[in-house]
Amino acid sequence: MLIADHDEDGALGVILNRPLPVAVQQAAPPLAPLVGADASLFQGGPVQPQAAVVLAEFERIEDAGLLAFDSIGFLLGEVEAELADRVRRARVFAGYAGWAPGQLEVEVAEEGAWIVEPALPTDPFTEEPEGMWAAVLRRKGGRYAILAAMPRDPSLN
Repeated sequence: MLIADHDEDGALGVILNRPLPVAVQQAAPPLAPLVGADASLFQGGPVQPQAAVVLAEFERIEDAGLLAFDSIGFLLGEVEAELADRVRRARVFAGYAGWAPGQLEVEVAEEGAWIVEPALPTDPFTEEPEGMWAAVLRRKGGRYAILAAMPRDPSLN
């Protein structure tokens, strides 16, 4: 999960590691020039799953409607065709995740509910999104690195 905006009004972000079995070209053809014809659509979260959300790395940060970190942020509103030339890379998500004011803070404070690690610029655009969770845990190190080797269902071990 990339938390992109967090303030007194709440928080929003996108799930980074859930590609869907549908191409952006099929689901949102006008956005395909940003990501490439064969790029997968990603499940961004449960809020407005019918809406396309674009996360991009920008040549010029002023092109971002909402800057998440470094030169990575979200496009907001109508996407202009010439913007594709100023986007280094992008992903299109179906929906996003959102939290009411104070809700995320409560979840993060709950022991074991969240594992927090600062994002790297390569994280949102990894070539292996299904392996991202394990990669981030290994990067965090210590006891978290052990979790990276755990199967999704420990009973299958």
